[in-house]
Amino acid sequence: MKRLADPYRDLDVIDSRAPRFNQATIGLLAALAIATGWWWLLTLLGLQLLVGLTLGRRFCLPCLAYFQLVQPRFGEGALEDARPPRFANLVGAVFLIAATVAFAAGLTTLGAVLGGIVAALALLAASTGFCTGCEAYKLGSFLLGRPFVACPLPPRVD
Repeated sequence: MKRLADPYRDLDVIDSRAPRFNQATIGLLAALAIATGWWWLLTLLGLQLLVGLTLGRRFCLPCLAYFQLVQPRFGEGALEDARPPRFANLVGAVFLIAATVAFAAGLTTLGAVLGGIVAALALLAASTGFCTGCEAYKLGSFLLGRPFVACPLPPRVD
């Protein structure tokens, strides 16, 4: 399969389906954690997001699953700027780690609410394509006086 962008080297862009796959994975597992009371699963999800953000896509399990199993079968989707989804992952990681701390402190309601917010927003993004974290990134850029301009994307060859 010919790719316009290497998923592990071209870090300025990302296949637009990859964040949706990651959001579906995080959303479903966070919902499972809330439904079952397995708060440790929220910890693992938060740590996995942090590992992917700091060490790269090669260490992000949902990314590996997408780029090695799904993308070769269905092809590369449209490329998009990777900064907004990266910011959304950071926000998700902060919420998941905060949920973990809340559960560890015995604040189960707060932990469930924080984990539920992640689950709801991730599933919303996966199902509709509306990423709250991505939009927050763009809004924040505007409010800081640096309106969001997508990085140059490789031309699509059809």
